[in-house]
Amino acid sequence: MLRQALLVASRSGGARRVVETAPFTGDVVRRFVAGETIDDALRVTGGLTGEGLLVSLDVLGEDTHDEGRAEANAAHYVELLGRLGAAGLGRRAEVSLKLSAIGQTFDEDLALENARRVCAAAHSAGTTVTLDMEEHTTVDSTLGVVHELRRDYPDVGAVVQAYLRRAEEHCAELAYEGSRVRLCKGAYAAPAAVAFTDREEVDRSYVRCMKVLMAGKGYPMLATHDPRLIEVAGALSVLNERDDDDFEYQMLYGIRPQEQRRLAEEGAQVRVYVAYGREWYQYFMRRLAERPANLRFFMRSLVGRS
Repeated sequence: MLRQALLVASRSGGARRVVETAPFTGDVVRRFVAGETIDDALRVTGGLTGEGLLVSLDVLGEDTHDEGRAEANAAHYVELLGRLGAAGLGRRAEVSLKLSAIGQTFDEDLALENARRVCAAAHSAGTTVTLDMEEHTTVDSTLGVVHELRRDYPDVGAVVQAYLRRAEEHCAELAYEGSRVRLCKGAYAAPAAVAFTDREEVDRSYVRCMKVLMAGKGYPMLATHDPRLIEVAGALSVLNERDDDDFEYQMLYGIRPQEQRRLAEEGAQVRVYVAYGREWYQYFMRRLAERPANLRFFMRSLVGRS
């Protein structure tokens, strides 16, 4: 119930004004958000890659309903990728792209066109793009765009959310040679008809999906902070004779950084999802909803400032 309340609040203008104007919010947000500018993103990326980690950069801002804004968001990604390439970071850092930020909400053809621009820039920078998965209503549309982009850019990454009931089916469809697939639990509100609502059910779905991906021929990208699921992933890598460079773990910037470094030091591929930008509110609220520990951290900061 708390998770659902936080997800509802992520869409509430009133809740947004309260959180954004609270004096204690800034310090907490900086735990999860790398900054507001490309310079901030490059600084954090350089630090993480210098420690042996991989990075996926997300420019915050979604649910765009204006063509000009969608074009500007795509242009920002193109600039970011140009600077990643110039800094020699393309081999270690990719970008994550939300289609709703570049037009999907009102014009799927525009979103596809903008996504092509971003993919072309990524190719020039020597890196890749992963298309984030968002609301359950956009799953088919997003996977359709992934398949279309892969005609010219076969390394475009797809995302499957384990809390959706069709997740295992999508994993089976995507577990082919060369297919990069990020598996996450999911951080959007969805009705019980299409999504598991019990945490244990979501975990079981995640394990089923992992089994499909790790046994398949693609490149699994396992996005989880859960120690139990990380242990299962390690066992599955041995069972399926996957080398350390044949799959990767993914974790969010600011969450379990010591675990990120531990896994990397043991030889695993570990990618840190680094979000930046001014439109941080929805992203921040979903991070609170995902893990009770995040909310406790936020509340302790509130108490400390009161």
